Amino acid sequence: MLAASQLTWAQKVDYVEYDLDNGLHVILHQDKSTPIVAVAVMYHVGSKNEKPDRTGFAHFFEHLMFEGSENIERGEYDSYVQRAGGTLNANTTYDRTYYYEILPSNQLALGLWLESERMLHAKVDQKGIETQREVVKEERRQRIDNQPYGSVLQESFERAFTEHPYHWPVIGYMKDLEDAQEEDYKQFYEDFYVPNNAVLSIAGDIDIGDAKNLIATYFGGIPKSKKTVYRPNIVEPALNGEVRDTIYDNIQLPAVIQTYRIPAQGTKDYYAVDMLSRLLSGGESSRLYKALVDEQQKALFVGNFPLALEDPGASIAFGICNMGVSPDELEKAMNTEMVRAMNDLITEKEFEKLRNQVENELVSSNSRVASIAENLATYYLFYGDTDLVNKEIDRYMEVTREDIREAAKNYFKADNRVVLTYLPKPSDKS
Repeated sequence: MLAASQLTWAQKVDYVEYDLDNGLHVILHQDKSTPIVAVAVMYHVGSKNEKPDRTGFAHFFEHLMFEGSENIERGEYDSYVQRAGGTLNANTTYDRTYYYEILPSNQLALGLWLESERMLHAKVDQKGIETQREVVKEERRQRIDNQPYGSVLQESFERAFTEHPYHWPVIGYMKDLEDAQEEDYKQFYEDFYVPNNAVLSIAGDIDIGDAKNLIATYFGGIPKSKKTVYRPNIVEPALNGEVRDTIYDNIQLPAVIQTYRIPAQGTKDYYAVDMLSRLLSGGESSRLYKALVDEQQKALFVGNFPLALEDPGASIAFGICNMGVSPDELEKAMNTEMVRAMNDLITEKEFEKLRNQVENELVSSNSRVASIAENLATYYLFYGDTDLVNKEIDRYMEVTREDIREAAKNYFKADNRVVLTYLPKPSDKS
């Protein structure tokens, strides 16, 4: 196993970072091994920045921002990139929205132009809004409303958070999507799609000096927002007791969903929680899988995953009952593994495996220019420390077996969770 210092040195990502006068933070990583370049912009706006009666806006803009701009015809974003031999995409979370293009390195200027157009004068008009409104509504139907177990995250977070905006789903509620007006969208664009709320991250086959000149040309003239960007400062109160509920869904097999409140990403306890989650469900040799799927055959599928969120968030343990197994039986078996993690130190062998998993994952995450561009932006945007791209491994390696046990005791306890039992919808509820 590589020592942390060896790994950090072997995988070191060099970069240059600076700010434009308008507040746009720029990060550049040169890698001439392959003639491609990743151009990415991460905006510090996610669903948690929305108003309670206008949910889904951050995700809606992920779609709307491909409608075009004053200089790009409607629907032509994809065409520009495809003709250049590249790809593009975007995604949204509770905390940020991310756009990127992967292009031949001689098309850097194209990527910068496309992203500057998105930031400076995207088309936020009624025609585009109505087009994307129907697209997003259909996406919600397919992913949540009509998808078996598709509502798990929404139903869990609605109960785990009562005051914090993590309460509502990233995709938003159907009523809000229907009620929102053009002026609401224009205001959201004006508030959040500004250079001082964004990180421009470029990785790949670039010349640093040439890239700086192009960035100044395309982004230097975009005005800085005069308003303070809205950040919710709501502190969610402690759960103070287990919350239980039953959800009837279009499913064939019952399921048990346990949602535990956990610390924010980047905190010391978060790294311990993350390693605990890997112990419980990091592949077919993990504790939950071995005990509940292989040995006891109580679950068809089981897992546990923490959501890395900017504010204190949640980790979800879930299991789908095997044929003939009741949710009560499955839940008791899941709880047994949680109690075991609380009471006993993990073995040295398990601990070494966890550390190896983390090392391999972090090495892989810096193996492609696309992921490097995203990692650089993420570490700056959320942590204010771009060099975590090289140092985060050290934070994981500082976690001890005792820390993992304490994380189980402190966060994976019954009075800090929401338990949902998913049952097949009876015929009279269809």
